[in-house]
Amino acid sequence: MDLVLNVSDYYVFTPYVYPSSWPEDEPLRQIIGLLVVTNFSAALLYLGLAALSYYFIFDHNLMKHPQFLEVRTILFTSILSNSIPTVALFFAEVRGYSKLYDNVSESPLGWPGLVFSMLSFLFFTDMCIYWIHRFLHHKLIYKRFHKPHHIWKIPTPFASHAFHPVDGFLQGLPYHIYPFLFPLHKILYLVLYVFVNIWTISIHDGDYRVPGLLEQIINGAAHHTDHHLFFDFNYGQYFTLWDRIGGSYRHPAALMGKSPHEHIKNVQEECYCAYCV
Repeated sequence: MDLVLNVSDYYVFTPYVYPSSWPEDEPLRQIIGLLVVTNFSAALLYLGLAALSYYFIFDHNLMKHPQFLEVRTILFTSILSNSIPTVALFFAEVRGYSKLYDNVSESPLGWPGLVFSMLSFLFFTDMCIYWIHRFLHHKLIYKRFHKPHHIWKIPTPFASHAFHPVDGFLQGLPYHIYPFLFPLHKILYLVLYVFVNIWTISIHDGDYRVPGLLEQIINGAAHHTDHHLFFDFNYGQYFTLWDRIGGSYRHPAALMGKSPHEHIKNVQEECYCAYCV
C-alpha cells in the first residue's frame, strides 16, 4: 500500500490533503492518506466494476424472478466503517511490519517464489474465508451480521459488496493477514487485491458458465447462487475444496438445468396458462 500512498502523495495529497511541511513518515499523514486512498479505491472498484458487470454480464432476465431484489442504495456506510480497521492493517504494512517486499530478488525463492506466493495466497484466503463464512452462518451470529447480505436471494453484482461492516471486515481479514505471515511482492499484492474484488463481483453476476473440467473445482456464480438460495452450502470463495472437506458442497442446480431461469420460465408458463383459462 505504500506504493499507492507515495503516488497519491506526489500527485494529489500534498498540499491539498495535508501540509507539505509534514514529513513523509509522519504517522498522522500516513493515516489520513490511507483513509482517503482506501475509501476512494474501494468505492471506485465497487461502483466501477459492479456497474460494468451489471450492464454487460449480468442476465437481466433474472430480474423477473419472484425473489429478485434490487440494490436501491450503495452501502457507503459499510465501506466507511470497514475502512477504519482496514486502514489500521494498511498502516502496519506501511510502517514495515509486514513481509511485503519491493524486488523479486528479495523473494526467498526468486521468480518461482513469486508464483508460489500467488497460489498460496489464493489457497490460504480461500481456506480462511470458508471457515469465517461458515462461522457467520452460526445461529448466534447470522441474524445480526450476515443476514443483510442474504436478503438478496438472487445475487447481483451490486449486492456483491453489500455487507454489514463487521461481516465485510471479517471476510476481508485473510487478505490483510497473509502478508504479515508470508512474503509477498508489493505489486502482486495490489494485483491480487483488484482480482479479489473482480472475483467477488463475478460470483454474484448470474453468469453460470464454467468450463466443464472446472465445474467440480471452481466455486463460480452457479455455486454461489445456490449458497444464496439454499443457505447451508458452498461457503467457499474460489474453490470447492473446503466445502468438500467440510461436507457443505452442493453441485449447482444451474449446472443441472435447474437454474433460476428455469423457475422464471415455469412461473411465466403458469401465468400464461392461467390467463388462457
